[in-house]
Amino acid sequence: MPLLVQLLRDPTRAASLTLADWDLLLRQGAAARVEASLHGLLDEHGMAGTIPAAARRHLDWAGVHAERHARAVRFEVAQIGAALAATGVPLLLLKGGAYAMAQLPAGRGRLFSDIDILVPKERLAEVEAALMLHGWATVAQDAYDQRYYRTWMHELPPMKHARRASVIDVHHAILPETARLRPDPARLRAAAVSVPAQAGCAPLQVLAPADMVLHSAVHLFYDGEFDHGLRDLLDLHRLLTRFGATPGFWDLLAARAAELELGRPLFYALRYCARLLHTAVPAATGAAVRAAGPGAPLLALMDALFLRALLPRHRSCADRFSAGARFLLYIRGNWLRMPPILLTRHLFHKAFISPSKD
Repeated sequence: MPLLVQLLRDPTRAASLTLADWDLLLRQGAAARVEASLHGLLDEHGMAGTIPAAARRHLDWAGVHAERHARAVRFEVAQIGAALAATGVPLLLLKGGAYAMAQLPAGRGRLFSDIDILVPKERLAEVEAALMLHGWATVAQDAYDQRYYRTWMHELPPMKHARRASVIDVHHAILPETARLRPDPARLRAAAVSVPAQAGCAPLQVLAPADMVLHSAVHLFYDGEFDHGLRDLLDLHRLLTRFGATPGFWDLLAARAAELELGRPLFYALRYCARLLHTAVPAATGAAVRAAGPGAPLLALMDALFLRALLPRHRSCADRFSAGARFLLYIRGNWLRMPPILLTRHLFHKAFISPSKD
């Protein structure tokens, strides 16, 4: 098992690492984009004094970068809130922005490139217009990409601010219109919870705890992109650890997954969190979601793929099958999100038509 995974399981192992171990650990951490998270995790477990000076400086800089990122996120969220104020549409944050603004452990040191929000589909045009008035504009100028997002996907094309270059992803659902799974976004919005007011920010909402876990599971196991798979699995681990301490959470999580027809992604999330990060999952919850998982032959294949793709993209964490595993999961992710004819057209366009326009 990669050294980084071992340390995420048990941060106290830091005390026994050699300088060569630290060099490898930091390289694996950079590949997984969890350096700042690692910095915070070691501090939380009182291991700061055991880190060699050179490695400590590297992690401290990662921490400084994470703090600067967090300030930028708070500022951008305030600007988005101001832009949406006139529409009356609640500012409901997803993923990294939600973790940060809700001050969850999953948000500590978490770096992300855009801020995701969820709005009602029937208000998309109004929200887009409001954001455009405040400096954001879609970056997908190609006619095919515009149609791809607006007709088939669960979000608008990414919107980038003209001056600050901040990016917003405006979602109206958590899976594409063409996906096999179609959890009702109205149920997610109805169960959303408010975040305590913060200075300079408009009132905020985030998904309810069970829904936040389910969305994180869907994002990781149905997207097809695994460049930062371990980072996203760590998100799930930290969410489950935090929310799992609340009485009744685990029963509610399994029931909510069944209600939203998201039992399969939750099964994968619990399985690989437990196997890679040793997340404590109650046996009753594991049994409750087992029926939503695949049969034994397919599960053996998925284990072979996921247990490779979820590791950092660093040569010390790879074998000769790792690249193939990521490629097969990329195809699987697109297959789950689009019907065959549309998928064929999309892959053909991206492979042979879009490149010719660059």
